[in-house]
Amino acid sequence: QVQLVESGGGLVQPGGSLRLSCATSRTIFRRYIMGWYRQAPGKQRELVAAITRGGVPNYADSVKGRFTISRDDAKNTVYLQMNGLEPEDTAVYYCNAAVSGVDYWGQGTQVTVSS
Repeated sequence: QVQLVESGGGLVQPGGSLRLSCATSRTIFRRYIMGWYRQAPGKQRELVAAITRGGVPNYADSVKGRFTISRDDAKNTVYLQMNGLEPEDTAVYYCNAAVSGVDYWGQGTQVTVSS
């Protein structure tokens, strides 16, 4: 069974930073595009950032310049560094592994930006 284990969510003040981590198996990590999605209450799940096996990142316009996605091949882990957090970033963040129409999801981690 494929597992994506997320960590790093929490409560942070506006302007603050958090780093999310997602660890998985070597088999998944080496074959799949890894990404982060988020879902706010009453809204659809949306792509935040993704990174290819070769390390090429892609970002939603709303997070460009504030968030950075990276991968550590030695640890089979993908990270999402979030700086300049805004209340609008409040959501459950999900790790995703995708290839050829097959998707796997983590359990989600809550990020709350509030003063």
